[in-house]
Amino acid sequence: MRPATLDEYTGQSHLLGPGRPLRVALEQGALHSMIFWGPPGVGKTTLARLLATLADAQFVSISAVLAGVKDIRQAVEMARQQASQNGRQTILFVDEVHRFNKAQQDAFLPYVEDGTLLFIGATTENPSFELNNALLSRARVYVLKSLDEASLSTLLDRALGDVERGLGRHALSVSDEARGILIGAADGDARRLLNLVEIAADLVDDGGTIDTALVGDLLNDTRRRFDKGGEAFYDQISALHKSVRGSDPDASLYWFARMIDGGADPLFLARRVVRMASEEIGNADPRALTLALNAWDVQERLGSPEGELAVAQAVVYIACAPKSNAVYKAFNAAMKDVASQPSYEPPLHLRNAPTKLMKELGYSEGYRYAHNEPQAYAAGEDYFPEELEPRRYYEPVDRGLEQKIGQKLEHLRSLDAASGTKRR
Repeated sequence: MRPATLDEYTGQSHLLGPGRPLRVALEQGALHSMIFWGPPGVGKTTLARLLATLADAQFVSISAVLAGVKDIRQAVEMARQQASQNGRQTILFVDEVHRFNKAQQDAFLPYVEDGTLLFIGATTENPSFELNNALLSRARVYVLKSLDEASLSTLLDRALGDVERGLGRHALSVSDEARGILIGAADGDARRLLNLVEIAADLVDDGGTIDTALVGDLLNDTRRRFDKGGEAFYDQISALHKSVRGSDPDASLYWFARMIDGGADPLFLARRVVRMASEEIGNADPRALTLALNAWDVQERLGSPEGELAVAQAVVYIACAPKSNAVYKAFNAAMKDVASQPSYEPPLHLRNAPTKLMKELGYSEGYRYAHNEPQAYAAGEDYFPEELEPRRYYEPVDRGLEQKIGQKLEHLRSLDAASGTKRR
């Protein structure tokens, strides 16, 4: 059922619709090296093949999973032969191009540069992170999107109706409810949809109907899986984190459920929730960190699926809790200062003096024990290195418990001012 013409190609109207960039390039015959970035089953390979057909170019396909520099050299030699014998251009299509290392990516740069071949790479991963800048500068990136329900429905009808390439000779039909379930299970992936339909057709007699009972038997595992180190995985983690930060418990639960449904490790999610509790709530509600740690512990003790409820409870709590990144910002600012400045020694009065020699050297001399001071606060005392002006890293927000922490700090600063001893 792979489309043989551009008119049969379904989806990606943002690239191939009238006046859109790739359509214009095709119509003008202005082919160029490009990278197709998108999820599985959306037509990256098919589109590359169609471009070669439209341009009457030789199509050479290699997989970065199996190929090496030797295969690239062979493709270059084929391209040179085609150009010298009949003047045909060659399109080198590299599937899973993100799996090539830097040396392999560099191998075809000179031939892209001198026009020996046109390069088209396909990847499910973000090219900005996975491909060399030198390669990116020589190719235009086109983003392909998951197929919508209308496109998948069109593909389903074609598969059932096409006599030569599809299942038309079996005269099958599909109920409306089963159609909806199949399209939902495909999750924007045309290849998965066609595989499901083909399996269903094997289980139905000619002239029969694919119904919900049959589809239900097929979809005993409908989870939308993702590469646990891939772009989709981290996009969903980002969506979960930002939903928590935005105090939306419902969206937070949705993205948490999406990742569980996709096969993410619940313990990984529990650890991330602990990070969110510290980074996004901090001292505005210290109970959030305790609850997140408890949820992690429950997940470890009970496992799935029982433990996931405790993590969901923590997700909802931290989404609803008052937000503060004051400690997060203060820690980053302190780390930046430490990294950019010399290793200043602690002032002598802050050092312990367990020996006679250390006392003679002035260790601990003049230190004011805070518990012996009024309000257990040594007003005007300076705890920074002598070479460093005191900093103010931590600025509590006016929310939750930090509101009271901020009031306490302001009170202590007023004692500093009243003491007559100005901190450096």
